[in-house]
Amino acid sequence: MSKVGETTLVLDLLALTHNYNVLRSKIDPDTKFLGVVKAFAYGSDMVAIAQKLEELGADYLAVAYVSEGVLLRESGIKLPILVLHPLASNFDDLIANQLEPSIYSINILNQFLDRAKEKKQTDYPIHIKFNTGLNRLGFSEADVDSIVEKTKENRCIKINSVFSHLVASEDVNERVFSLKQISSFKNISDAMTEKLGYAPIRHMLNTSGIINYPEAQFEMVRSGIGLYGYGNQAEVDAQLQPVATLKTIISQIHEIGLDQSVGYNRAFKATSAIKSATLPIGHADGIGRQYGKGKGFVTINGEKAPIIGNVCMDMIMVDVTKIDCQEGDEAIIFGSEKSAEQLASMANTISYEILTAISQRVKREVLNQ
Repeated sequence: MSKVGETTLVLDLLALTHNYNVLRSKIDPDTKFLGVVKAFAYGSDMVAIAQKLEELGADYLAVAYVSEGVLLRESGIKLPILVLHPLASNFDDLIANQLEPSIYSINILNQFLDRAKEKKQTDYPIHIKFNTGLNRLGFSEADVDSIVEKTKENRCIKINSVFSHLVASEDVNERVFSLKQISSFKNISDAMTEKLGYAPIRHMLNTSGIINYPEAQFEMVRSGIGLYGYGNQAEVDAQLQPVATLKTIISQIHEIGLDQSVGYNRAFKATSAIKSATLPIGHADGIGRQYGKGKGFVTINGEKAPIIGNVCMDMIMVDVTKIDCQEGDEAIIFGSEKSAEQLASMANTISYEILTAISQRVKREVLNQ
C-alpha cells in the first residue's frame, strides 16, 4: 500500500477481484452476477469499480439513480445497467443512455410507457420490482395481472427481470421471515412467467443472501457491500478483503500541558501532560462528530491513537503520547488494519454509512488497475 501526502482513499482492485471471485464461488456457474455500484460504488470510485467488474465478467451493474448510470455510460461502460430508483423526470436521459429502469408501481409503469412510446422504442428492457416484505418500493402480488396486461398491450417494453429484496438476509433470527419472502417471490415470478409466456431473469439475493440462502439464487444474484469487503457476518468478513483504505497524515504535533484543552468547546482537558497530533480530516470528509471525545481512534505506526476533543469540520486531534511519530507520518482511519466495520461499531452504525459518507473532496488513488 502506497504512502500518501494528503487525505486519500486508496482503492485496491486486487481486493475487489478477490471478493468477486469469493462471491462467484458461492453461486452456480450459470447464475448471473449483478454488481451494485450505486453511491459512487459505496463511496469509492464508481467508474474504476465498474470498469473492473466489467473486465472480471459481471453480467449486470446496478445504480440507484439515472445520473449515476449516465456517468458510467459516459465513461465507456457497456454492461447492462439497472437503475433501482428511476424518476419520471429522468426518463429521457435513461432511454438516451440505454439504462434499464426498475418499475415498481403502476404510476411509474404508465409514465415509462408514455415516454417509451414517444421515443418509438421496441422491447425496451424493464425490470419489475415486487414488494415481499421490505415495504419500501415494489408491486404487490395482486398487481401481476395488470402488469402482464400492460406489457402484452405495449410492444415498446419487455420485462427483462423480476426481482425483490430480502429484509434481513444476514439475521438468523429472521430466517422464517426470509424463507416466507423467498416463497412469496417464487409464487409471484412463476405466475409472471406463466402469464407472460416467457421467463424473465429472477433475482432476490443480496450479499448476505448469497451466503445464507444459496437455494434462492434463481437466475441472478446481486452483491454490493460484499464486493467492497464486508459481509455483515464475521465468518464472511474473514473471507473478504476491504477494497478501500482511508489514510491521512500528521500535520502538526503539540505538547499539551496539565489543564490545557484541545479543540472546540474545550471538549478535552488534559489531566496530565500529553502529546497531540492534528490530522487534516474532519466531519466534512465523513468522520462524524460522534467519533470525538475518545470514542474513535486512528492507527499511527501500528498503534491506536484515540480521537480527543470534538471532531472539527476539516481536522481531528488524536492522542499520540505513547506513539513514536512525527509530522508527516501516516495515519490510517480504516482499512485492512482496522476495518470500516470496526469504525462503524464505535458509533453504533454500519459499514455502509462509513463508506458512503467519505466526501468526494477526498483524493482517490486506485491501485492495480
